Amino acid sequence: MAILIFFLAHWYLSLFVQTFYLHRYSAHKMFTMNAFWEKAFYLLTYMAQGSSFLSPRAYAILHRMHHAFSDTEKDPHSPHFSNNAFTMMWKTKEIYNDVHKNRVEPERRFDGDYPVWPALERIGDSYYSRVGWGVAYVLFYIAFATQWWMFLLLPFHFLMGPVHGAIVNWSGHKYGYQNFDNNDRSKNSLFFDFLTGGELFQNNHHKLPNRVNFGVKWWEVDPTYPVIWTLDKLSIIKLKPVKEKVKNRTKAAA
Repeated sequence: MAILIFFLAHWYLSLFVQTFYLHRYSAHKMFTMNAFWEKAFYLLTYMAQGSSFLSPRAYAILHRMHHAFSDTEKDPHSPHFSNNAFTMMWKTKEIYNDVHKNRVEPERRFDGDYPVWPALERIGDSYYSRVGWGVAYVLFYIAFATQWWMFLLLPFHFLMGPVHGAIVNWSGHKYGYQNFDNNDRSKNSLFFDFLTGGELFQNNHHKLPNRVNFGVKWWEVDPTYPVIWTLDKLSIIKLKPVKEKVKNRTKAAA
């Protein structure tokens, strides 16, 4: 039971910071927050992702590239130019490292307006931090695992952030239905996205990239949106007004 609770807690906490902080805040700036809360959520992102910590800067740049080049050869993670999810993840890792290590200069339109905390970023990206978090996960399993097969979950902990990204980008551009014709192959994979916190409404998001609620139809449930709505009401964040019309040529469910 302890292992199951730990796995689910890590899965959903890491998922939350990825969709809330890295995606909707760092990449899209769908809402604003003051300097204190920006640092607080930055720290939470590091702690939640642990060994798979992703730089908000590099994440934002790659995600903006993904929108600009969706499902073309320039897309950092389109499943339609990779043989499987693993080769797609490796391609994304290479591009991410080039951006993160400043080996390439991103286009000006993709750069800037994202949170930066150099000291924490150096810690999060360090060998000592990544290995340290990994050792902590292993020690927890040694202490609480009751069956051998539970240790097979450890690779998910080690690569939690990239695993979430792989699920979203592979499934969200291959499987499901389309509400909008976006001139790409983005799909909505689930009606209630309990698995990735709303991220699998890729077709909706590519049509309305600044809409904070990824669900568009009344029956599409984005479970992260109520959390964001609550944080806005508590004045922890401030949602930006969005002037986007949902009306568009739609496509039937597939």
